[in-house]
Amino acid sequence: QVQVVESGGGLVQAGGSLRLSCRASGSIVRINTMGWYRQAPGKQRELVATIDSGSGQINYADSVKGRFTISRDYTKNTVDLQMNRLKPEDTAVYYCNADINTRDMLKTYWGQGTQVAVSS
Repeated sequence: QVQVVESGGGLVQAGGSLRLSCRASGSIVRINTMGWYRQAPGKQRELVATIDSGSGQINYADSVKGRFTISRDYTKNTVDLQMNRLKPEDTAVYYCNADINTRDMLKTYWGQGTQVAVSS
């Protein structure tokens, strides 16, 4: 069994900061890519930032470059998203995503989501 759990969402004024955290636990052999996606009301889920464990490559959506920073702790199976200079258009449910090898399979896991609301 594998679990992916997010924390750290909330309500903040425009220009403020929030930090999201995500931890994967369970029968994990290896975690490959971990990252964050978001879904605003009436919109499709979109990539925010990802980080690959093998290459270390980091990808950001253009809309968050220079404001958000993704980081991983490989010893704790966690991925964090530091969000600075938040804008009302960042309002969404943020989901943690992880590509995880267990003993039997490679599978993509999603967290339950955490709400981020930015007021103008």
